[in-house]
Amino acid sequence: MTVYLHEEDLPADVLAEGAVAIDTETMGLITPRDRLCLVQISDGRGDEHLVRFAPHSNFAAPNLRAIIADPNRLKLFHFGRFDIAALQHYLGVLAAPVYCTKIASRLTRTYTDRHGLKELVRELLGFDISKQQQSSDWGSPQLSDAQRDYAASDVRYLHLLKAELDQRLAREGRTALAQACFDFLPHRALLDLAGWPETDIFAHA
Repeated sequence: MTVYLHEEDLPADVLAEGAVAIDTETMGLITPRDRLCLVQISDGRGDEHLVRFAPHSNFAAPNLRAIIADPNRLKLFHFGRFDIAALQHYLGVLAAPVYCTKIASRLTRTYTDRHGLKELVRELLGFDISKQQQSSDWGSPQLSDAQRDYAASDVRYLHLLKAELDQRLAREGRTALAQACFDFLPHRALLDLAGWPETDIFAHA
């Protein structure tokens, strides 16, 4: 298991075919204001790739953009709504098709309100991951080893989580409902970017 750090784009042909796990690190939680600093990606075979963007990057990243836009690759996220919006805003590419482990967790683990990645990995896979670097400075010129490991851990387990959550979705008869949510998720991200981040457009009032 190796964590690779790249500048401005993912090298060509470093990922195997099939689904990829993706996460992002930004300077904050307001997408248009808080720039994209890092994109993490893994094909689930043991290595993680981190793509760092400079403060004044043009976010061209043709190799990374091609993977995100590939309609034949499933993109795995945890709370994909945020990451999909960030990728669309900065890289100009809408991720699809997608799968979100947080949505799958909420549809299956109705016995708890703890749907964070740390809790999911611990309960479903038996591993403990640290979230201490979650609020660190991702725009720093140098990323610490702790930051790199934290960023890599955000994509390291998503393939395994999907396998476990798929079984639970099937068991509870919610596979089709989950798929409908995943299909809508890129549109939910676009609504966030268009100015409806907190408004439930389906609500009566």
